Amino acid sequence: MDDVPKAAAAVAAVKLDQDDQQVIAPHDNADEEYKRLTDATLPRVKAAFVVLVRNSELYALRSSMRYLEDRFNHKYNYPWIFLNEEPFTEEFRNMTSMMTQAEVHYGLVPQEHWSYPDFIDQEYAAQCREDLAAEDIPYGGSESYRHMCRYQSGFFMLHPLLDDLDYYWRVEPGVKFSCDIDYDPFRLMQERDLKYGFTIALREYKATIPSLWKTTLDFAKSHPQYIYPRTRPDSLLRLVSDDNGWSYNLCHFWSNFEIASVKYMRSEGYQSYFKYLDEAGGFFYERWGDAPVHSIAVALMLKQSDVHWFYDIGYKHDNFEHCPTEEKWLTNSKCYCEPSTSFGKFDQGNVSPCHYS
Repeated sequence: MDDVPKAAAAVAAVKLDQDDQQVIAPHDNADEEYKRLTDATLPRVKAAFVVLVRNSELYALRSSMRYLEDRFNHKYNYPWIFLNEEPFTEEFRNMTSMMTQAEVHYGLVPQEHWSYPDFIDQEYAAQCREDLAAEDIPYGGSESYRHMCRYQSGFFMLHPLLDDLDYYWRVEPGVKFSCDIDYDPFRLMQERDLKYGFTIALREYKATIPSLWKTTLDFAKSHPQYIYPRTRPDSLLRLVSDDNGWSYNLCHFWSNFEIASVKYMRSEGYQSYFKYLDEAGGFFYERWGDAPVHSIAVALMLKQSDVHWFYDIGYKHDNFEHCPTEEKWLTNSKCYCEPSTSFGKFDQGNVSPCHYS
């Protein structure tokens, strides 16, 4: 996949200048842009953190909030939106609202977004779960995980609490942010008219998505108006396919961290894709995850300049961590993470979005 490093470098984000200041690159007038991005007195972008979370995850969520508030949001006070398929307890509301000076909102997932649609054969779905569990696939036997993946794939962005937003930043309980974020990523998204931002990319378990790519190709064939031409040099198809679209290479942006345009995620193109996948049944008959769904949609519908790699944001989820490798960021206390443990090495901009096969 010779073009992938070049493509990834084009969406890489940040470097240091001679004064050890963070600047956004590659861009003209970077100094002026940096001043705007770090000006916390400007009116906030219409944006918020969005978290799908259960009451039982309260303390893991408080940890995530503490990291983000300390590293970034204490200067900008972007609101938090919490969503749950069950009502939040008073303890949850009290213990989360005290973690931030920003507004907090609590929403309930509509029942129809967290239940089986009429076209799903639930007995067959149960058998499929048993089969994947027998293969020792992570969450292979989990029913709730499938509802979650379906919800995160196509419904959460439709929640009324997001109606007034231009962008969302997805956060999960128990994640860590290891670097100071001294500019506003939401303003970067707005000023550059970006649609999607990520920090870690890896490969999906093939056994969980055996028919996802074929279903996607069927959608693309029947809905060509939504597909960005793959022959254009700024097409992102090569990020998800090594053979010009014949197969899926399993690469996906890890969607537990994503900053994205609400307008894009609610667009006719994206929602048509989700509906097509949903009606195919793969969320329940297989174990389609929201990360490959989001990523394939980005690669097929958007162009290179729409996507941004937030390389400068140190981030850890489970055993996977992204840590910037600039030594000065460690010595001046910008980051505390260890670069040698980073999942994804930055070498003069020559980076592939996925780092193992």
